[in-house]
Amino acid sequence: MKGFAPYAWLVALGAGWGVTQPLTKIAVSGGHGVMGLIFWQLAISVLVLGAVQLARRRSISFAHPLIWFYLVITLTGTLIPNSFSYVAIAVLPSGLMSIFISLVPMFSFPIALALGTDRFSFKRLFGLSLGLTAVLLIVWVPDALPSAAMLIFVPLALVAPLMYAFEGNFVAKWGTGGAGPLQLLLGASVIGCFLALPLALATGQFVSLWVPWGPPEWALVASSVIHAIVYTLFVTLIRRYGAVFSQQVGYLVTVFGVGWAMLILGESYSGPIWVALALMFAGIYLVSPRPVEDDGKPASPN
Repeated sequence: MKGFAPYAWLVALGAGWGVTQPLTKIAVSGGHGVMGLIFWQLAISVLVLGAVQLARRRSISFAHPLIWFYLVITLTGTLIPNSFSYVAIAVLPSGLMSIFISLVPMFSFPIALALGTDRFSFKRLFGLSLGLTAVLLIVWVPDALPSAAMLIFVPLALVAPLMYAFEGNFVAKWGTGGAGPLQLLLGASVIGCFLALPLALATGQFVSLWVPWGPPEWALVASSVIHAIVYTLFVTLIRRYGAVFSQQVGYLVTVFGVGWAMLILGESYSGPIWVALALMFAGIYLVSPRPVEDDGKPASPN
């Protein structure tokens, strides 16, 4: 891991994933139904990731055991978290949503303890307490939020990092059924489309893209394409430089998410938010596992 290249990759991926939050806020501003937005996000992911698989001359399996893995990933990684976060981001500041997303390691630690995949550590418990303090600072300190009415949407925003923590622990405990990361996300996106489309139609939330496009439609497509591309590049980063180094992109996603929100949406934040961000980063550092050695073995090429 020598030279500037790996750090340039981290910055590029952090900037890419970070911009999806303000783009999502623009997408939901058009009044489109949540399930309709989720369907198109999944459909666009299928197109992008499917093209990557074809270019790599890789197939995708829908064998019976794999379908259950696809189902869990699409539920915990997209359908459930986005159903709540799309509602929350319509009201909460985009930068604040980026801060909440960084809570994934905080939620992941107690789940891992419950599943028996991790060991207790006072250092990591202290990190967990810092993350909790950061959330309480945002919720309880006057003027931390632009409006007190936003408080009721904070629990909705916390569902996404909780689900992502479940997703990560599921993979850590039970694996991926033999599927590589790209195949797993592609299969999950396909299954997600078959779930989201009837739900969108049944609830009257289907979003038609065969209309004159405005900022919400462009933002929806842009955020979906960026997510699929960045995920593909993230897999490449893991293969080249190892998982431990690559996972540091989470810090940059939050920083860029806040920065993009200020630049694109003109958001500004009070002092308590910046203190909460610092506490969150300190907590993530303490909670995140520190393997003794990262063997850098490449992921499955499927």
